[in-house]
Amino acid sequence: MTDIPAPPSIEKRWRVQPKIPRDIDLALSLYPPFLRQLLYNRGIMDAQSAASFIAGEVNFPTDPLLLKDMHITVDRLHLAVTNGEHIAIYGDYDADGVTAAALMYEFLSSVGVAPRVYIPNRYDEGYGLNEDAIQTLAEEGVDLLITVDCGIRSIREVALAVELGMEVIITDHHQPSKELPPAVAVINPRQPGDAYMEKNLSGVGLAYKLAQAYLEAYPQPDVDPEDWLDLVAIGTVADLAELKGENRALVKKGLARIRQHPRLGLMAMARVSGINLEGCNASTIGFGLGPRLNAAGRMDTAMLAFDLLTTQDHIQAGKLAQEIDSQNSQRQDETHTIREMAAVRVLEGDPDALLFFAADPEFSEGVVGLAASSLSEMYYRPAIIAHQGEEFTVASCRSIPEFHITQALDECADLLVRHGGHAAAAGFTVRNQDVDALVDRLYAIAERELAEVILLPVIDIDREILLEHLEPQYISGIFNDLHQLEPTGRGNPEPVFASHHVEVRYAKAVGRDGKHLKLTLKAGKYIYDAIAFQQGHWAEQMPAFVDIAYRFEENNYMGRVNLQLNIKDIKASEATPDKEEPVV
Repeated sequence: MTDIPAPPSIEKRWRVQPKIPRDIDLALSLYPPFLRQLLYNRGIMDAQSAASFIAGEVNFPTDPLLLKDMHITVDRLHLAVTNGEHIAIYGDYDADGVTAAALMYEFLSSVGVAPRVYIPNRYDEGYGLNEDAIQTLAEEGVDLLITVDCGIRSIREVALAVELGMEVIITDHHQPSKELPPAVAVINPRQPGDAYMEKNLSGVGLAYKLAQAYLEAYPQPDVDPEDWLDLVAIGTVADLAELKGENRALVKKGLARIRQHPRLGLMAMARVSGINLEGCNASTIGFGLGPRLNAAGRMDTAMLAFDLLTTQDHIQAGKLAQEIDSQNSQRQDETHTIREMAAVRVLEGDPDALLFFAADPEFSEGVVGLAASSLSEMYYRPAIIAHQGEEFTVASCRSIPEFHITQALDECADLLVRHGGHAAAAGFTVRNQDVDALVDRLYAIAERELAEVILLPVIDIDREILLEHLEPQYISGIFNDLHQLEPTGRGNPEPVFASHHVEVRYAKAVGRDGKHLKLTLKAGKYIYDAIAFQQGHWAEQMPAFVDIAYRFEENNYMGRVNLQLNIKDIKASEATPDKEEPVV
């Protein structure tokens, strides 16, 4: 197989945030100057908002009964519980869907229900409700079907469920279509007429709100919905939901629970993979726990991840954790292979393509989304990678801020069997005979939307810093300020800083195939250790002085905490700057 072509040396634009205005600086005077700028960059303009943000609180009502149809849902569910009806939970195979299913299962178990859990197989059934599964559940005698993280666009499937004698409650955070399914209730803050202020809850977040609403109406001894906030944190972060508003508040509490009272399955996974749950943060979920839970559904069945999260058996937890960790390694290898094949195919056909599209019977449905994400990041283009079956092509899409992928698919709806997603990520199924027409239309849409756009990724710089002024006594204060912004993620990014004309004392390519770069930098009288992931190519052409965009990290070794710079981008220095500020 031909090696992947080297990605173009894509220049990144550094967008330095404006300095905090004097009046807002004064309004935030209770906080250190360094933290004030970071708060301002995140849209926080007054002391009350800052206090709520740091505490992980929200300034709007979060009563779950404010969600449209929640009263109907609680009443119908209580009727089912009281009458001993057969209840089934229908989930999704990603980490959000699995954590939502686990939460709903544990909640219903706590009120005396033994629910049936159904998570479809990615390869045999695909995303969302399917008619065969509905038929199976009806034959099993299910009276009430509750969906988690899916179902909002399953109009035909819900209609079949109703026809077969089931009632359906939909809980789903995805964007609804114009028509809603004929369910007894729909819990989705994005649906028309829903006044709930937090629109960006994840699938597991909505499952939590349902449990919270029911237990407020019908309290159970020793049952506290906050016991499931660990699941909410995992699913919310893994699904890349925005970490602001109520999401941030829920994740902050959930992370604390993971650190203090981790469930059995998480402890087993941590032991197998070397994850430190005592220091668990959003990055731990995003790069450690989440990918492993997702790997189960990508490589085999998501029920493995569900069983890991809900098991109370130590031996089973250990076996499941080992199996899932092995699947994660396999997932990484397959993603690398598909990414190489897709890149070669696209770039050999059109090196200047504004949109990447590649489909192949050998591309695994389980990892095409990861390959698309990697290509989109490497080449800064929308990327669509698909598995081509005998009759249908099933694709995953990842995009850039300049191109709303789901809106593009909406324009092609007449060619698609099904589709859905968000601005940056989507999926679809298309009949094989319609693939060429679909690709032509998507390329035309990309040409229309992107031809005049400068396609360069942007790095937002929170503040420029003179590293030579970063005296040791400031470091603990910096880390204290950074910790107060956690949890960070989409919508509340980790702060990034820039420094100019920093001397390079040592540079070496490290890691697999020399993809990463280890650095020793000097600024004034201070020496800094640094790591630059995916930037090993600099080792052979390292300038004597560089400008760097970076994050501060704590490197904890044998009880000693040292400063490390995690470098996001490197530029050759042209001149010593005169606009940076010391840290004070």
